[in-house]
Amino acid sequence: MPEITTAPMLLSGVAALSYLLGSVPFGMVVARFMGLGNLRNIGSGNIGATNVLRTGSKAAAALTLILDGGKGAAAVLLARSLVGEDAAQLAGLMAFLGHCFPVWLGFQGGKGVATFLGLLLALYWPVGIACCATWLICAVVFRISSLSALVSAAASAVWLYAFGQAGMVALALALTLVIFWRHKANISRLRQGAEPKIGSK
Repeated sequence: MPEITTAPMLLSGVAALSYLLGSVPFGMVVARFMGLGNLRNIGSGNIGATNVLRTGSKAAAALTLILDGGKGAAAVLLARSLVGEDAAQLAGLMAFLGHCFPVWLGFQGGKGVATFLGLLLALYWPVGIACCATWLICAVVFRISSLSALVSAAASAVWLYAFGQAGMVALALALTLVIFWRHKANISRLRQGAEPKIGSK
């Protein structure tokens, strides 16, 4: 983590605003706007892009992916530009937690993968691209979104260390643990060979 020099009150403000930004449930907003129904009643009931894809709308899924990733990136970039580098990681963390545990939805949000990738792209884009490529390769080979997410998240700390960004490894490990916890049902189905493929209803 970077050396903290910003006033605690300012950091508290960054944390609160980043959480609120991250907690915007874009998947539900997009689904409603495009007339696709309530995501809670579709597929897994999750608010992320993978479940939006189960509505049959690739455009809605792509838009959700971009917006969920974008809010993580926006939180990091705004904190960095307006406050400083020591606020950027905090902003990314809080936006991620906002997505996973949004106050508007009773703290029952998404699994955080798109937001995770977005904040990594903003924190250090080469690692963000490496993690996105890891996800894509796994998705092409196995066609299982959850497996791709787990592998990409687990690889993030390795990529950060390999690219000389050891100061961000602790954050990546913490977010990876949350992603694995949020995917515990998926992990159980993966072990049973029952996890659905990308694009299945």
